[in-house]
Amino acid sequence: MEFTFGTTLGILVALIAAGTAALIGSGVMAMGTVLMMVTPSMLVFGVICVALGVKHGEHRSNAA
Repeated sequence: MEFTFGTTLGILVALIAAGTAALIGSGVMAMGTVLMMVTPSMLVFGVICVALGVKHGEHRSNAA
């Protein structure tokens, strides 16, 4: 599987959507809290992790 920008973005959005749905469905927090605080922070954290992963992959491929 080749991870293009679209594939990576799709997987990231799917993971965030699954986490959001699980939190809303479980009733642990109020839906407003999940949608206004938790989901945006999951998105920011995911984007940071993807950026770090891409940079690490670039480093590993050039370090041969």
